[in-house]
Amino acid sequence: MNNMPINLRNQCETDPYYQNCARSNYECAGRITWEHALLYVGKQIQEKFSVLPLCEYHHLGKGMKKKYNEIIALSRATKEDKLKYPDLKWHIYER
Repeated sequence: MNNMPINLRNQCETDPYYQNCARSNYECAGRITWEHALLYVGKQIQEKFSVLPLCEYHHLGKGMKKKYNEIIALSRATKEDKLKYPDLKWHIYER
């Protein structure tokens, strides 16, 4: 696990999206944590689209479903993000 770059941390801290669980539902429980949902060549993607706010239940507890988190992160990526990471299997997650 890598340390999050300070500029990325600052962006996330000031964005209202990061105040609630990205998988918000009746099962949410605990404080909000941040998950780096995607890896690229074995390293965490240090981009805003790949960092998800998740409650403890969905990140560290029984509610952790990595595939769901990956799908949410990939759906947040822009065209520019996709160009930076051409080897990700984007087509698997497109609807």
